[in-house]
Amino acid sequence: MNPQETWKSAYHQLELQLERPTFETWLKGAALLNVEEGVFVIGVGNTYARDMLQLRLYRTIRRAVCDAAGETVELRFEVCQNLPEPEVEADMPLFRLLAQQDPAEVGVPLHKQIARPQRPELPESELNPRYTFDRFIAAKENEMVYAAALAVAERPASNYNPFFIYGGVGLGKTHLLQAIANSCQSRGLRVIYVPSEAFTNDLVDSIRNRTTAMFRERYRSVDVLIVDDVQFISGKESTQEEFFHTFNSLYTYNKQIVLASDRHPRELETLEARLRSRFEGGLVMDVQPPTLETRIAILNSWAREKDISLTQHVTEMLATRAKANVRELEGVFNQVVATAQLTGHKLTMDTAVEIVEGYHRPRHHITLAQVLDTTAKHYGFRAEDLIGPRRTGAINIARQVAMYLSREITTASLPQIGDAFGGRKHSTVLHSCNKVAADLLVNPVLQTIVKDIKARLIKEQ
Repeated sequence: MNPQETWKSAYHQLELQLERPTFETWLKGAALLNVEEGVFVIGVGNTYARDMLQLRLYRTIRRAVCDAAGETVELRFEVCQNLPEPEVEADMPLFRLLAQQDPAEVGVPLHKQIARPQRPELPESELNPRYTFDRFIAAKENEMVYAAALAVAERPASNYNPFFIYGGVGLGKTHLLQAIANSCQSRGLRVIYVPSEAFTNDLVDSIRNRTTAMFRERYRSVDVLIVDDVQFISGKESTQEEFFHTFNSLYTYNKQIVLASDRHPRELETLEARLRSRFEGGLVMDVQPPTLETRIAILNSWAREKDISLTQHVTEMLATRAKANVRELEGVFNQVVATAQLTGHKLTMDTAVEIVEGYHRPRHHITLAQVLDTTAKHYGFRAEDLIGPRRTGAINIARQVAMYLSREITTASLPQIGDAFGGRKHSTVLHSCNKVAADLLVNPVLQTIVKDIKARLIKEQ
């Protein structure tokens, strides 16, 4: 079967598998442009459809294409303004369905299969796999908010809806939100986790491209909507208007809404009163800073995961000196781990104190340009290669590693990293970071590469 026939077969199969609104909104009219080294390049009409297919429906579409091709292939979606007109076939979809239906469904009347198509596999979500309930240290100061988050994850929209978490930076709000998302998604629920900035950007794109119907279909067809840093929609009238109607739609149909902010809803003074009242209408809980005992427990948990041996005195010193929030504690711990792994020496108290003092001492920060240049050189490329549009296997891997290190080492935000990498979207950066983080858990070669690049960057400071 040639590539065009393969795509045509997969396209018709997806037309039957996907729910009609999903297919009509995102995939209808997509065409195979060419095949490059085993990668099917699929043309779509706009950037929003491209991102949705690449980030959310990729696994479902790829499976259909692999089934049609009889071998493993990869996909890439590109915006094409002059898509070829779809062919009108003489054979009817009913006959095509009869030829392709699963043997287990032979006894099911055909009209029922068409009237109620099976729900496709859930789209992949951009979540950090490390953010789970098992890895959250639920000490006394936060045991109530932990228990509430777990209850929401176990029975969405049954216990607390909406569920609003607030607290200072680096205390674990994002961890709890993504733990809820990971738990719900693992049970087959449709979940969207999104920072409020991304929600606003999606809305702006939909207005610019006249695809507001697609935007609403995406955000109002989920089982669980989780919005982080919701305080940033304050003062943005269009965003608040759209979020208000999205909130009402989900709440009306008994779908779970989870929100996080740095302040209590009543303290969001520039937020519309109608939104504040809805946020306060559910369960509102705050995340407290960890106590010394909790910080020690967190350090011990991380040390076990990294297989690093820390003495009790070193652990207590680190927990005492890094007390601002969990994020600072993690930064100090990562410095300790890097020193122990790169030098191969036993970590003494003097060394640990030196690391902590160096961490808090003002110094030159590693820049995005340094990460780009060092990573590119390690892989034998130029920094321009990682910024450019080329997507060959080796360049793509180097680019993803550079994005991961940029997020881990620098203070740049996702949009800032995307801009440094040739104007790529924050969702692309997040996808790359999560992919590398997942690969690091099982790929010792990649672990060595990342360690070497980190060591070179630290040495150059």
